[in-house]
Amino acid sequence: MKLFSKIGQYLKDSIQELKKVTWPTKKQVTLYTIVVIAMSLAVAIYFGVLDYFFNWVLELIIKK
Repeated sequence: MKLFSKIGQYLKDSIQELKKVTWPTKKQVTLYTIVVIAMSLAVAIYFGVLDYFFNWVLELIIKK
């Protein structure tokens, strides 16, 4: 029975802590989402260009 009281106390404490959380506004979530997508695209393009360049250099080396 002690297990169930510990689980109950844990749930009560978790709910109390969640009430203290400062949740982001819709505007902040939208802005952060756009930033993450933009950064992901920038990194993907960066690595794509590097991959293309190194592939090109490797082909030049192999053809010689």
